[in-house]
Amino acid sequence: QLQLVESGGGLVQPGGSLRLACAVSGFTLDDYAIGWFRQTPGKDHEGVSCISRSGGFTKYADSVKGRFTISRDNVKNTIYLQMNSLKPEDTATYYCAAGLIPQNMCVMRPWEYDDWGQGTQVTVSS
Repeated sequence: QLQLVESGGGLVQPGGSLRLACAVSGFTLDDYAIGWFRQTPGKDHEGVSCISRSGGFTKYADSVKGRFTISRDNVKNTIYLQMNSLKPEDTATYYCAAGLIPQNMCVMRPWEYDDWGQGTQVTVSS
């Protein structure tokens, strides 16, 4: 059974950093592209970042470029999202998701991802 579990969320002051982790099990990680999405109450999932199966292609939302970095460790079956210079507007529930997307690319369209984690809350506040 395919499973994704997010961790690393919490409360942080503006300008601070957090590293989210997405631990996967039940499937071969390098068969899937992985996306990070976030959601606030009353809004749709917003694409934050994604990484291709091989890890050679990454993509970021304009709002997080230069501040967030996505990476994957296929040996540990874990995907990371390093978030630096956090802003109050980054406050959201963050989800990772797995999608069978062609090998050398990824997309930030949530409907392209079939399997999702339960989410981890990130709150940026002083």
